[in-house]
Amino acid sequence: MSAFTAEFIGTFILVLLGNGVVANVVLKGTKGNNAGWMVITTGWALAVFAGVVIAGPYSGAHLNPAVTLGLAFTGKFEWAQVPLFILAQMGGAILGGLIVWLLYKPHFDTTDDSSLQLAVFCTSPAIRHPYANLFSEMVGTFVLIFAIYYVTTPEMGDQKTPIGMGSLGALPVTFIVWAIGLSLGGTTGYAINPARDIGPRLVHTLIPIKNKCHSDWQYAWVPIFGPILGAGMAAVLYLMLRA
Repeated sequence: MSAFTAEFIGTFILVLLGNGVVANVVLKGTKGNNAGWMVITTGWALAVFAGVVIAGPYSGAHLNPAVTLGLAFTGKFEWAQVPLFILAQMGGAILGGLIVWLLYKPHFDTTDDSSLQLAVFCTSPAIRHPYANLFSEMVGTFVLIFAIYYVTTPEMGDQKTPIGMGSLGALPVTFIVWAIGLSLGGTTGYAINPARDIGPRLVHTLIPIKNKCHSDWQYAWVPIFGPILGAGMAAVLYLMLRA
C-alpha cells in the first residue's frame, strides 16, 4: 500500500467512525441517541486507533494536516510530501463524511434540528467567540502534536518518520485524543484536525438533507488555522527543548 493510499484509507476510517459516533448520539431515533459526551469522546478516540492501526505501517498514520505539518516543522517529515499527504487526508475525510450521511440517512430525515445534523459533519463552538475558539483549537492541537513528538521507541532514534504508530503502538495517540476530548473539547468540539472538519463540512454543503441549515463556513477558518498554529507552537517548544 502506498503512503497516499494509507493516508486516504486511514483518514476515511477515522472520519467514518468519528463522525459516525456523533451521528449515533445526536440524530433522532438511533440506538445511541442522547448517549452523551463520554460516548462521543470515546468513539473518536477509538476512531483514531482504528485509522492509525491501518495506516501506520505504510505512512506513519498522520491522518491530520496538523500532524503532517508539525512533523515537517521539526524535520521529522519531508516537506516535499506534505501536499500529497494533505490531499489524501482531505479525500479520505470527504469520503468518510459522505458514507456517514448515507448510513444514517433515515435518521437525518427524521431529525428536525438542523444544527444537530450539521454537528455530525463538523465542529461548532459552544459559545461563539472567534478568538477564544481559535485559542481552544490551538491548545488542543498543541497537546496532540507535542505528545506525538514523544511517542517514540528508543531504537528508532532520530529517524524522520512518525514512530510508535502501529498496532498497539497506536494506543498512546488514542489516549491522547481521548484526554483532549474529555478535558479541552467542550469549547469547540475539538476539531484539532483541519481535514476532519473541512472535508465533511464540504459534504454537508453539497448533499441534499431535509431541513438542512447553512454549513457555517464563516466559522470554518477556526478549525483550519487553530490546529496549524497549535502545531507550530508545539514544534517551537520541542525544538527549543532539544537545543
